[in-house]
Amino acid sequence: MPDVLILGGGFAAVWSAAAATRLLRAEGAQRSVTVVAPDDHMVIRPRLYQADPGAMRVPLDDVLGPIGVERVRGYATAIDTERSAVTVRGRDGSVAELSYRRLVLATGSALAKPDLPGAEHLHNVDTVEAAVALDDHLHALPEAPGRHTAVVIGAGFTGLEVATELAGRMRAPGVAGDAADEVRVVLVERADVIGPDLGPGPRPVITSALEELGVEVRLGASVTEITPDGVVLGDGTSIPASTVVWTAGVQASPLTRDVPAERDRIGRLVTDAFLRVPGVPGVYAAGDTAAAPAEDGHVTMPSCQHATPLGRHAGHNAAADLLGLTPAEFRPDPYVTCLDLGTAGAVFTTGFERTVESTGETAKARKRAVNEEWIYPPVRDAEELLRRADHRMSVRRPVPAG
Repeated sequence: MPDVLILGGGFAAVWSAAAATRLLRAEGAQRSVTVVAPDDHMVIRPRLYQADPGAMRVPLDDVLGPIGVERVRGYATAIDTERSAVTVRGRDGSVAELSYRRLVLATGSALAKPDLPGAEHLHNVDTVEAAVALDDHLHALPEAPGRHTAVVIGAGFTGLEVATELAGRMRAPGVAGDAADEVRVVLVERADVIGPDLGPGPRPVITSALEELGVEVRLGASVTEITPDGVVLGDGTSIPASTVVWTAGVQASPLTRDVPAERDRIGRLVTDAFLRVPGVPGVYAAGDTAAAPAEDGHVTMPSCQHATPLGRHAGHNAAADLLGLTPAEFRPDPYVTCLDLGTAGAVFTTGFERTVESTGETAKARKRAVNEEWIYPPVRDAEELLRRADHRMSVRRPVPAG
């Protein structure tokens, strides 16, 4: 029986495992920490909109192995909180049950699948497999009307990063060749404004970047059908396109439904300030499965920025609970965002009201530092991993994280 069982293989799960191990070692406790994850890699999901997404991952065993965390290769398919047990299906099809003393649910979120005719023709960047499929597709565009046209559905954070990045990727020599002038990127959004969830603060910067990159914007528009040749909008307009990318909406892992507790509109478990799931003893939530209290009455966002400290606190508190120690209240850094805008730079904002702090190349340097350095866990370095697993450590380096 694992003493601390962690479900998931992303940022929250990895840092939960490291934080639990850190406290158990500090207390000299001979207790076990086990992670259940179906894949052998931790995917650097915030980078999947970029080119060469297959490289955006880190071997889990190179991170967790050096600190002695056991990893079970399999899919958690059910949780029985009354019996403190999790059903796990192995990659070979075998089924087993793992009991636990404390559980951290950190199985993340997934892109909401649209109920649209022709949805099988959609691409996305939600998983490394899907992002690689999109990358391969771009390098083998079919000879057809709209060959160099991409339609991106959804102008939220992910949609904006995908659209602005595609404006450059599709003009690359290995994709467009001599037809760079024919490249067309169309961004379709149901709302009447760009980035409806991002607020008005960064909108002028975003709009300017879209204009600079030549991204066409269709606001107040919905897609009613996807075909092999493009999309059909609600007003009957057809846009010939060989590439259609869906980015609209996320849902928390369906495993949250097995926990008899309150959930928010996207299925995240509502936690207390210690990341405990109220009314379900011994169960904690972290990352995109947790709706935890943040600053100024807000709740955490489904983002890498919150997943890392949520993981640190959940793992620490699960181990503290096991040992009868005082838990640590979750206190995240003040919220910031850093939105990539392709070759037009980026926009960096602070606070949930998203006050613009920097733009252009200055913000782009922040984004690169965050995506390419700071969010990566130490590899084959137990001492550094455990040092950074301290729940009191700021997520930020000298420059705020995105």
